[in-house]
Amino acid sequence: FYCFGCHAGGNVFKFLSLIESVSYFEAIKLQAERLGIPLPEREKTEEEQARDQKRSDILKVLEMARDFFHNCLVQTSYGAPGRSYFASRNITTATIEEFKLGFSPNSYDKLKAAFEKRGVSERLLVESGLLTVRSSGGTYDRFRGRVMIPITDERGRVVGFGGRVIAEGEPKYLNSPETLVFNKRKLLFGLDRSKKAIRQAGHVILVEGYMDAISVFGAGIENVAASLGTAFTLEQCRLLLRYAGEIYFCYDSDEAGQKATLRALSIIREAGARARVLIVPDGKDPDEFVRRHGAEAFRSLTQKALPLAEYQIQYALRHGESRTMEGKARILQAVLPALKECASTVEQSGYIAQLSRIMGIEEGIIRQELSHYRSLPVDDLQSSRTFRPEVRQVDNAVRRAGRIVIRLAWDDPGVLDDLTEQVPLASFPDALHGEILRYLEQRVEAGETADDASALAVLSEEAAGELSRARVEDCGGADDATVYDDCVRVLRKAYLAMLYEQHRIRADALQKEGKDFLQELEESQRIKKEMDAL
Repeated sequence: FYCFGCHAGGNVFKFLSLIESVSYFEAIKLQAERLGIPLPEREKTEEEQARDQKRSDILKVLEMARDFFHNCLVQTSYGAPGRSYFASRNITTATIEEFKLGFSPNSYDKLKAAFEKRGVSERLLVESGLLTVRSSGGTYDRFRGRVMIPITDERGRVVGFGGRVIAEGEPKYLNSPETLVFNKRKLLFGLDRSKKAIRQAGHVILVEGYMDAISVFGAGIENVAASLGTAFTLEQCRLLLRYAGEIYFCYDSDEAGQKATLRALSIIREAGARARVLIVPDGKDPDEFVRRHGAEAFRSLTQKALPLAEYQIQYALRHGESRTMEGKARILQAVLPALKECASTVEQSGYIAQLSRIMGIEEGIIRQELSHYRSLPVDDLQSSRTFRPEVRQVDNAVRRAGRIVIRLAWDDPGVLDDLTEQVPLASFPDALHGEILRYLEQRVEAGETADDASALAVLSEEAAGELSRARVEDCGGADDATVYDDCVRVLRKAYLAMLYEQHRIRADALQKEGKDFLQELEESQRIKKEMDAL
C-alpha cells in the first residue's frame, strides 16, 4: 500500500501497525492471534517461561477481580453505597457497564475468601496487588469500602485498579501497587476505549483522574484519557503520540493542577509534541464542570484551548512580580522556553510585543535575551530523544523516474543490467532508490526472486515505504519500454550532472594549488557535452 497524502507505505503488516497504532511486530502477533496461527518462538529459559506464566495468571486473576467488584456493585447489598455515590456523580448505568465500575465490600477478607474458594492462591493474590501483607504476618484485602475503577492497558486487559473512598478515610484514591503487569508511568486510563475517537479528532484531551475521564467520556466526548492522577511521563507522552499529534491538557484549575500542567509541558517539549491547555473556569475540575454545565459547554472550552506558549506566558505573568526589575527578569527567564518553541515568527513577535507592553521592557531587550537563550548548549541526551517529524522532499522528475524504474525492475529484474550500465547503483541520484535497487541486484545475483518479506528485512523503513510507492507508480498508460527509456535518460542526466560537479570542483582545486588541472577540465567538458545531448 501507499498513501499519497502522508507518504506512508509498506506491506499489509505495516498497514495494520499504522491502523492499530502498534509496532510492526505487534501487528504480526495481533493478526496471528485473530487467525489462530501459532507464531514460531525461540526456546525460552525456565525463568522466562515461569515469568510468562505468572503474567498470564495475574491478568486472569485481575479480570476475575474486575467481575467480582462489578457484581458487588450491581447485584449485592454490599454495593448500595457505591450505587448511591455514582448516582450522586451523574454516572449512568450505561457508563458503569462501559467501564465495568465496581465496589469493594468494607471487609478485610471478603475478596480473599471468595477467591480462595475458587482455587486462587494467597500468593497470587498478593502478586496481583489485591492483598496486602501485614507486618505482623498474614494478609488482608487491599481495597475496602471503595468504588472500584478497573485500569486497563491499551489492549483492554485489566492490569490494576483505582479505588476511591466514599466515606471518611485516607488516602482518597488508592491504586494497585506496581506489579508484573502494572506500571503507572506507562499507562493511561481509558485509552483502550478512546483511541479510535482520538485518531478521528486528531487530538486527545488529557485529564488527571479516573472520574474526570469517566465523566467526560460518559458525556459523549470520547477522545479523553487520564494520567492516573500522577505526574505526566515521557512514556505516556510517546504512547499518546501514536494516536494523535496534539495533546490538550485539562488538569484541575487549582494551583496544584496548574503546576502539574507546567511540569507536563516540559515533558511535551522534550518529546517534540504539540500541546494546548484547556482552562476550566472557576477552579473546577473537568468532572464537576461537565456535571454542572454539560457536554456542549465543555466542547466550547476545547475550542478556546490556549497554545502552550500563551499558557506559560499567562502563568508567568500571573505568578510573577512585574513591578520590580528583579521580578521582571524572573518572568522573562520563565517565558523564554515558550518563546523559543513558538510555531512561527509571527506568533513569537506577537508574544514579545505583549510582554513588552505589560512589563514595560523594550522589545529589543526581550529579543536579545531570547537570542542568548537560543545560543545555550542543548543537552545531547535530550536532543537525541526529541521527536522530529519527517520532512519529505518535494517530488521531482528524477525521483519519479527512479520509482518507475524500480517498479519495472521489480517485475522484470532483467532491466537491471541495462540500468546499471547507464547509472551505477552506488552513485544513484536518490539514495533511497539506490538502496532498493542494490537489494534487487543482490537478489538477482543470489538467483532469488524479490519479495515483500525479504525486502522488509533488508531495507530501511524509509526505503521500504518508497518501494511501496514505487510499486503503485502510474506510468499514465504509456508503453513500458518507452517509459523506461525516458526515465533512464532522466536518471543518466542527473548522474552526469553530479559527475560534472565533481570534476569541475576538482579542476578548480588543482588550479588553485598550481597543479595540472587540464585532464579534469577536459573530463568535465566531455560530461557537459553528453548532458547537452541528452
